[in-house]
Amino acid sequence: MTISDVARLAGVSQGTASKALNGRGSISPETVRRVRDAADKLGYQANALARGLLAGRTWTVGLITTDSFGRFSIPVMQGAEDALGPGSMAVFLCDGRGDRIREQHYLRILLERRVDGIIVTGRRQDPRDPIGPAGAAGSAGLAGSSLPVPVVYAMAQSTNPGDLSLVPDDAQGGALAMAHLLNSGRTRIGHVTGPERFAAARLRARGAQRILAEAGLALHGGGPHHGEWTEEWGRQATDALLRSAPDTDAIFCGNDQIARGAADAVRETGRAVPDDVALVGFDNWEVMAAACRPPLTTVDMNLRELGRAAGERLLAGINGAPLSGVEKLPCSLVPRESSRSRR
Repeated sequence: MTISDVARLAGVSQGTASKALNGRGSISPETVRRVRDAADKLGYQANALARGLLAGRTWTVGLITTDSFGRFSIPVMQGAEDALGPGSMAVFLCDGRGDRIREQHYLRILLERRVDGIIVTGRRQDPRDPIGPAGAAGSAGLAGSSLPVPVVYAMAQSTNPGDLSLVPDDAQGGALAMAHLLNSGRTRIGHVTGPERFAAARLRARGAQRILAEAGLALHGGGPHHGEWTEEWGRQATDALLRSAPDTDAIFCGNDQIARGAADAVRETGRAVPDDVALVGFDNWEVMAAACRPPLTTVDMNLRELGRAAGERLLAGINGAPLSGVEKLPCSLVPRESSRSRR
């Protein structure tokens, strides 16, 4: 079936039928309804390539990630699709695997396919080089970009101030966790987290310490205690913390894996979670948080909402309203059994 068949059945010109189906021009609602009814009756499918040529767009977006496991990139992609889907835009997912050469390979492929824009995401928020061609000045931003399409960084941060980067507000998330523990009646709170070289670890600790300082307190047992983002580190650090400061009544953990290891260590010392030691994690990795004993209170980075915001900002750039700078989106607390108030 062609647009001519639709026009003939609807009793209009081919141009009017095209405008009615594409939402262009001043067409009466009655005519639009008649044309669309005719298209449905005939099973007509618009030619996406022709539509793109007319609009000067391909209605596709590329998403390049360094997160091979998909723990962070999949929620971001789902959120981006939520924002882009109503406009009938498709998303191509490319896994750069943290390899600059592979990333540039996918960038070339996406540009050859004439995508309308690109979202760059990853596993960490530490500033990274822009995705543009190696050595290109001011590459890959929405403002002053060397690339022919707009780019938004989500769960990633470009070193180019002309780029737009959307990241979770880690300091605010750390503050949420610490305020929750204080409100549950805990005052001797330790902090076990990831490597100090990670911006996320530093920012989460900074937000938590600010809330403690406002309450006239400091981290219990020293710290922050920096190590790996693993359960093993959570067990080791918590065991050492409880030996050096046995009156610790809560631990804020830098991620959910560390918190799960901390829960094991608390039990191994004969203490109970949360009656003796309350725990709060970070990331809201539901598989990990639900499997923790007891279920883990944690901070959610709201990655799907972050992805949705990235999609909306990218659409703005595609439509000629580019943005730049670093935008921090708020985290939220997900309370579960591991941090309930003492009975």
